[in-house]
Amino acid sequence: MNPKRTRRRFTADFKAEVALAALTERQPLAELAARYQLSVSQITRWKLQLREQAAQVFAEPAAAPPATPDVEPLYAAIGKLQMENQLLKKMQRP
Repeated sequence: MNPKRTRRRFTADFKAEVALAALTERQPLAELAARYQLSVSQITRWKLQLREQAAQVFAEPAAAPPATPDVEPLYAAIGKLQMENQLLKKMQRP
C-alpha cells in the first residue's frame, strides 16, 4: 500500500520564478520540468497566466476609497458642548 500523497502547494514566488524561466526559453520546458519536478503542462499554464496578467504589474493602482472617519469622538464632543451650553444658559438666568 502506498501512503496517501498530499497535494503540493506552491508559493507565488516559486510560480513566478518557474514562469519567468520558461518565458526566457533558455532551457527547454522538459528540462525545466525535470529541474523543478513539475509537469510540462503545469509550467505552460503558469507561463500563460504570467503573460495574461503581466500588464497588471504596470497598471496604476485603483484609487483607494476614502477612509471613513471615526465619528464616536465627534459625537462625544458634541454632547459635551451641548451640556456645557445648557449649563451656561441656566447660569445666565436671574
